[in-house]
Amino acid sequence: MGQLPNHFRRFVETYPDIGRAYEGLGKAVASAGPLDAKTQALVKVGLSIGARMEGAVHSHVRKALEAGCTPEEIRHAVLQATTTIGFPNMMAGMSWVDDVLEKLR
Repeated sequence: MGQLPNHFRRFVETYPDIGRAYEGLGKAVASAGPLDAKTQALVKVGLSIGARMEGAVHSHVRKALEAGCTPEEIRHAVLQATTTIGFPNMMAGMSWVDDVLEKLR
């Protein structure tokens, strides 16, 4: 996995038990059902956009790429937001996705 944000690393260093519990929860959620890693990653991108969490979108786009998603798959997932949360919200999400994807060019 890529470099974690400094504030997250400091948090885990300060509260290691909470960090381990959080990591364990993430693993339990990931293994609780039939979705593969790529699908889970795309769902998390969509949820982050719906919650308007720019930093989470950046993080989950990087994780989606690590899970094997293509930029086209990620952008297609973002387009799904159009009829659910509206065009302006989708466009904000797309700009956050592009923040990450444009660094790949």
